[in-house]
Amino acid sequence: MRLSLLLLLLLLPGPPPAPGMEDAAFPHLGESSQPPPRACPLRCSCPRADTVDCNGLDLQVFPDNITRAAQHLSLQNNQLQELPYNELSRLSSLRTLNLHNNLISSEGLPDEAFESLTQLQHIYVAHNKLSVAPQFLPRSLRVADLAANQVTEIFPLTFGEKPALRSVYLHNNQLSNAGLPPDAFHGSEAVVILSLSSNRLSYLPPSLPPSLERLHLQNNLISKVPRGALSRQTHLRELYLQHNQLTDSGLDATTFSKLHHLEYLDLSHNRLASVPAGLPRTLAVLHLGRNRIRGVEAARLRGARGLRYLLLQHNQLGATGLPAGALRPLRGLHTLHLYGNGLDRVPLALPRRLRALVLPHNHVTTLGARDLAGTPGLAELNLAYNRLVSARVHRRAFRPLRALRSLDLAGNLLTRLPGGLPGGLHTLRLQRNQLRALEPEPLAGLDQLRELSLAHNRLRVGDIGPGTWHELQALQVLDLSHNELSFVPPDLPEALEELHLQGNRISHVGPEAFLSTPRLRALFLRANRLHMTSIAPDAFLGLLHLSVVDTAGNPEQVLVRLPPTTPRQPRAGSPRARRGPAV
Repeated sequence: MRLSLLLLLLLLPGPPPAPGMEDAAFPHLGESSQPPPRACPLRCSCPRADTVDCNGLDLQVFPDNITRAAQHLSLQNNQLQELPYNELSRLSSLRTLNLHNNLISSEGLPDEAFESLTQLQHIYVAHNKLSVAPQFLPRSLRVADLAANQVTEIFPLTFGEKPALRSVYLHNNQLSNAGLPPDAFHGSEAVVILSLSSNRLSYLPPSLPPSLERLHLQNNLISKVPRGALSRQTHLRELYLQHNQLTDSGLDATTFSKLHHLEYLDLSHNRLASVPAGLPRTLAVLHLGRNRIRGVEAARLRGARGLRYLLLQHNQLGATGLPAGALRPLRGLHTLHLYGNGLDRVPLALPRRLRALVLPHNHVTTLGARDLAGTPGLAELNLAYNRLVSARVHRRAFRPLRALRSLDLAGNLLTRLPGGLPGGLHTLRLQRNQLRALEPEPLAGLDQLRELSLAHNRLRVGDIGPGTWHELQALQVLDLSHNELSFVPPDLPEALEELHLQGNRISHVGPEAFLSTPRLRALFLRANRLHMTSIAPDAFLGLLHLSVVDTAGNPEQVLVRLPPTTPRQPRAGSPRARRGPAV
């Protein structure tokens, strides 16, 4: 009966099915309309048909059931020790193979492992246990990362004959010059990034790709750059040679002269006694810190007229190593860094357009009226931790610096504020001096000052003259920590948001202490002489923005009462109420 009914229904006329929907009309009679589920290795994820992600699964064996259509295979952060040739050779569509951070040794990587991967573009085998590089990598390769292994040798076809290769990372291995064949990059004329840092190279390798734009050779044992070694790398923009063993005899006047696009050169932490010759005019940053340079000659810098940043910190310039006019060829110099050189005065005849002069930890004792007059465009001046005394700082020493925004005089021997400070200052640091008094006159006109640090001096409230803070209308951060204050100084600036008073002798905070600072957000009173009831109940009345009160390290736990309208009120004695930056 049912069979007859079915036949009858089939014979009855009706509308024809839509094109392509013949099977859909009777799915139980035709093939299923849903494609079969994709095969994906156990525990891995396959977000797309061409992607297999087995990251961080502690796999000890290569997963099976990887689709032949896979183009991106991620196996990083596992425990793999070897790659089976049979499994890998099936994956001829692979473009990206990520094996980062496994336990793969050279013995676990067959020579023929990559022969069938003719479309591979990116291979990442960093942080494994390879002792030699693969003898052959596919011609299609664009990026190869073998960093952080134990590689002592690479082969001609590891990176050679790769016309699309652009980036090679070999840093943190054990490569010596003997392990780099002279034709290591033959036929690979598109490489722009090569990292060979933290190896055992003793001289700059010859026959590097002429297409290089960035070359990392820091942290090696390089004592020499052979003549002509960089003559073909005319596209090089960044060269890193810091932390080597270079001496003056290891360089010559032609070493850098052909690098017509070089912008960044780092030669810090070597053994150079002078500035290298033959510097290109395109150079913008020259890092020579922590060498043994005793003198700077103008002739050595004439070729580098485009230099913007010159870093000479921790050398041995002394009193005579930077004669007047030595830097005059560098007309566009922006920043000069001379930290820790034993200089006894500010160098004379500096480039007029200089914007930042960094001279901390020298032996400067004197600032004359004209010492800084030649650099009227200075925006940052750092003279911290020198030997400046107030009697030898001329009252007009800073007056020519109308563009000055940051002045650091910390760690000197000043007993009073210097006069003639530029009105455009934003930051003034005077901590760790011997200041005993503050008067209004030196701070007059500083209506743009936002941060003032007077920490670690010998200031007492009675030695702060009336009206001292009157003109500091923009001051937001005031650091008076580690002085000899017995109470909160009165009439603090109205714009103040952060007040540091820790490490003083304050034993009482009265109801009038913060009447002048309605915008206060953070108050640091730790390590004073406060007791439980030392702070008046209404001391913080009206401070609607106050969210941090730090009273830790006092003789007793201090009771802090914040107004109920104050947002994010910390509990007295709570970690939030006590927090504060280390001084």
